[in-house]
Amino acid sequence: MTVPLPIPPEGVSPKERARLEVMLSFEQEAFENGFRRVAGVDEAGRGPLAGPLVAGAVVLLHAVPGLDDSKRLTEARREALFEELLAGGHAVGVGVVEAEELDRIGVQRANYSAMARAVAALAPPPDFLLVDGFNLPGVARPLLRIIKGDQRSLSISAASIIAKVTRDRRMAELDREYPGYGFGQHKGYGTAAHLAALARLGPCPEHRRSFAPLADQDRGGVLLTDE
Repeated sequence: MTVPLPIPPEGVSPKERARLEVMLSFEQEAFENGFRRVAGVDEAGRGPLAGPLVAGAVVLLHAVPGLDDSKRLTEARREALFEELLAGGHAVGVGVVEAEELDRIGVQRANYSAMARAVAALAPPPDFLLVDGFNLPGVARPLLRIIKGDQRSLSISAASIIAKVTRDRRMAELDREYPGYGFGQHKGYGTAAHLAALARLGPCPEHRRSFAPLADQDRGGVLLTDE
């Protein structure tokens, strides 16, 4: 198989080389249709009760062994691949929608906005997009929506790592800024420990007021915990 992005000639096992070739099949199809700057796009943070929604966009210069869906990797491996992507000559863009804006425009529009901002941050711009699970209204570029794309496209895997690590690092900063909520551990998701902290401390400015149970509390309800 002729792949659109070079795979390192040495230090890659036959099994990993075969996996990389499969993960480049969507990029290969785009190349065969005349596109050359193919960007993978993915997001992190749609579901948490606090913190920003972050999207990543990546145009790979070459295949990076070990790239995979960020959820399949350990934190240490994600961090290492994140640094490798930034240092390896690949084009990387990040888009962020903060909690206050997300509350104002809604999570779906926030998702589209973060992805569009990540794509706009790429220089030079891509000519084709591979997007994990979503169409992107208002983005004037051809794209392919791929279900579970972070597991099927190497470029989307790269974008998932950029989005996830960027967001996790931001949540670690918020943990220092707003101690007591445990943002560094649960990353803003609605764990029992997070709900207990909310019941004890109330929400901080980084909490999403439009998400249950905070939206229910704002309407006069009671914040429920597992305790």
